Amino acid sequence: MNIWLNAVADPAMQSVPKILVTVAKVVGSGPREPGAKMLVTNVALFDTIGGGHLEMCATKIAREMLAMPTGAIASQRRLERFPLGPGLGQCCGGVVHLAFERIADNFMASLNYLKQRRHNGRDSWRFTSLDASATPTLTDEEGKHLAGAEISPHLSKQINTDISCQLIQDEHGQSWLLDTCLSYQPQLMIFGAGHVGAAIVRALADLPCQITWIDEREDMFPSDFPENVRIEATDTPEALIITAPQAMSFLVLTHSHALDQNLSEHILRRADFRWFGLIGSHTKRKLFEHRLGERGIPASSLSKMACPIGLPGIRGKQPAVIAASVVAQLLQIWEASN
Repeated sequence: MNIWLNAVADPAMQSVPKILVTVAKVVGSGPREPGAKMLVTNVALFDTIGGGHLEMCATKIAREMLAMPTGAIASQRRLERFPLGPGLGQCCGGVVHLAFERIADNFMASLNYLKQRRHNGRDSWRFTSLDASATPTLTDEEGKHLAGAEISPHLSKQINTDISCQLIQDEHGQSWLLDTCLSYQPQLMIFGAGHVGAAIVRALADLPCQITWIDEREDMFPSDFPENVRIEATDTPEALIITAPQAMSFLVLTHSHALDQNLSEHILRRADFRWFGLIGSHTKRKLFEHRLGERGIPASSLSKMACPIGLPGIRGKQPAVIAASVVAQLLQIWEASN
């Protein structure tokens, strides 16, 4: 999930020369969608624009740019067109336009700001001139200036929230890349910091979602956890359910059946969650259906509870196996609701 942004904002990467490659436009079939990115240094790659020959050619161009004197515009920005079939021999057969951008030191503060906005659930739009080396501009969805160089109203009015990345022109005919850095979506609350909860968090680490990981036992959480995870050590986890935003996904797998039941009741009393999974067997499901039914939860709500969790046919009980099955189930749910 946006590994390029984590890498470029890493303090250890501050002085490392780097080129950001963005899929600016795709005509026909391509290996990745517009907005996909790859960060290139002289010795490493972060993220991917699709692999294969296209990525190899893009890496070569990026490293040629890194070898140029930094004063030359060709070493700062570039837009290249790649016919995948006749030009590169790839089966996709479409045409991909790639934007190459040197990440300058004066944009590092803006990138850190961009990363923080995304983590706080705020979407951002980034304007990058492809004909000049001006510092890229960050705005919100209304075109309000947030960071970087000022841009004209002509540019900011071209924001289309339905398009993740596009090539645009300003009033002088110069080319710009307009792309998004969207906040983590969808959102998941995981109750339980045991072995299975930890395995699921690890499996979700590089996926496009935001996780709130909850347990009253603060010492159960690892000292190092993924960038898309927020820790909540609390004795009143049900309060987080009550205040959770709409379309939240919930996953309950605590150490206590009594706590599981309490959390399940609070979740099922909401009518606006996207998905609710409860770890356990078919026997546990029947028991909870009976108990929660006695507490006034209707059968129509109980039918929305996924228990057992995971994809049918995967029966392994090892935490990593459960995690793989549950993450695949979540991806199916999330993609179907987009």
